[in-house]
Amino acid sequence: MSVYRPLVCLFRHGTAARAWRTLTTWSPVGAAFNARVHRRLDIFHQNGLFGVPELSCVEGFEVVQDRALQETQQLVEEACRCPPGVQTVEIFDKLSDSLCRVADMADFIKVAHPDPSYREAAERTCINIGTMVERLNTNVDLCKSLKDLLDNEEIFSKLDPETRRVAELFLFDFEISGIHLDKKKRKEAVNLNVKLLDLSNQFLMSCHMPNRIEKRALPEHIHQHFTKDGNYIQIGGLNADAPDDLVREVAYKVFLYPNENVMHILEELLSCRDKLARLVGYESYAHRALKGTMAKSPGRLYSSEIVSDFEMMREMKTKLNPRNPAVVHETEGLLGYIYCDFFYRPDKPHQDCHFTIRGGRQLEDGQYQLPIVVLMLNLPHPTRSAPTLLSPGMMENLFHEMGHAMHSMLGRTRYQHVTGTRCVTDFAEVPSILMEYFATDYRVISQFARHYQTGQPLPQSMVARLCESKKVCGAADTQLQVFYAIMDQVYHGKPQNRSTTDIMIDMQKKYYGLPYVTNTAWQLRFSHLVGYGAKYYSYLMSRAVASMVWKQCFYKDPLNRETGERYRREMLAHGGGKEPMLMVEGMLQKRPSIEDFVNALVSDLDPDFETFIMDSEG
Repeated sequence: MSVYRPLVCLFRHGTAARAWRTLTTWSPVGAAFNARVHRRLDIFHQNGLFGVPELSCVEGFEVVQDRALQETQQLVEEACRCPPGVQTVEIFDKLSDSLCRVADMADFIKVAHPDPSYREAAERTCINIGTMVERLNTNVDLCKSLKDLLDNEEIFSKLDPETRRVAELFLFDFEISGIHLDKKKRKEAVNLNVKLLDLSNQFLMSCHMPNRIEKRALPEHIHQHFTKDGNYIQIGGLNADAPDDLVREVAYKVFLYPNENVMHILEELLSCRDKLARLVGYESYAHRALKGTMAKSPGRLYSSEIVSDFEMMREMKTKLNPRNPAVVHETEGLLGYIYCDFFYRPDKPHQDCHFTIRGGRQLEDGQYQLPIVVLMLNLPHPTRSAPTLLSPGMMENLFHEMGHAMHSMLGRTRYQHVTGTRCVTDFAEVPSILMEYFATDYRVISQFARHYQTGQPLPQSMVARLCESKKVCGAADTQLQVFYAIMDQVYHGKPQNRSTTDIMIDMQKKYYGLPYVTNTAWQLRFSHLVGYGAKYYSYLMSRAVASMVWKQCFYKDPLNRETGERYRREMLAHGGGKEPMLMVEGMLQKRPSIEDFVNALVSDLDPDFETFIMDSEG
């Protein structure tokens, strides 16, 4: 069973910044950001990391880990003895919670803690807990105790809907590991899972490895834009923000130059996923990945509405920009640790992401186990004349991650296994993307965005023009996301007897407006193929749902308390404990169709922004 489901986030370099003590505070959130940064973590460690006394020192990880493993063994024995009933699901959830609260915490600490010894200890804990999870996934007796419940129609039908759904989710986790297979095939499934873990790690590492080229191959005047390594120059990214066309061209061609070894890793990864999916009874890996999602199956993602609307967006883009330039967006953000302190990590790029350290659940004594949530973001450095100031992109990113945090904090599920963001991928991004709409509404921005010296709010006209400017090339960006999503589906669909590059070239020709650049292989840098395999479409679907919720429920009055309560009640409170489309239907008072999704995405491209372009040229 999958006991924890960490979010996959985009990497972004950054470090924590010094606090600016003279900045005025208008809200508790502002106070959190303005608090003095403690470079030393003595205060933080007095009560142990996250209030766990044993974690006031590195050695405590082993103590916490061993305790969780011992508790796990006891719960497994209890589950196997327990007669079919609601207690079965409750024991399974305790088992999930016991491992999850250690694994999730270690997963965060291994990437965020400033002390390498803590990171290494956390990494070992992740491995040990992960090993236990693999053992549980293949524990036939444990699975039988759950299956006995689901097969007993009389007892199962009397369970409440959330309990039934959680039981089914636990069984699904067993089945995708091949628990229902005979001994030989089950061993094959275990071996494939182990191999997939290794291939996934190899591919993720390779996605961010720089490529080298001899200095003499490049004009000397652009050497300064890259890292020098003896007689070579290292290029570790696309340099998309560089004003020099040649720098961008060189970075694109060198960084995306095909690597045969990485090509083999990706193709072996896709092959193993396909073998595992077919072994456990699915038509393809995409069919396995989409079970239980809003999309349901890969077929729904290839509707004629999506393709025809894609052509409409192509025409819009051509009308607004006849030269059809490439657009590259890079996520911005903050590095912060919003719990009770800030971590400072000068040695490693960070992610903009949300971590659920402890999930919420109903306790036996009637109380609710409150969740613990972390936002890890990138903060720019203050200067002598100004404090740390957030750019519009950073502010929007803060809202995005806070949307995830709200999902976790406001969830009130009975079971930890489905709390907050522990839901299907194409629904998990809805609350975060919805918050982006709030972040671009002047009625919301005016509540907190003020000049750090005068206290004057941002002019409404400035906010309006900023929002309109974001729509420029919006169709191109949506077009690119459609291409990525379809490419992801094809890779994880029926196997094809050709290379991933040949497939990509074909798909790019059909679904993207820019031609393929010879001797490049961008798919080898597409790390989302690991974390979002067959589910990259989730960003588009979540954006469509968020757009509908915003326009129908919040656009007229984004600060309406009654609407906010309905949103909490209908969408945030259930986490993954309710079928996602039912939550959307409860909020919108209708079940959206594929056509509704497409129309929502297209409406966000609002052609009124032609006025913005004309004004800019004037």
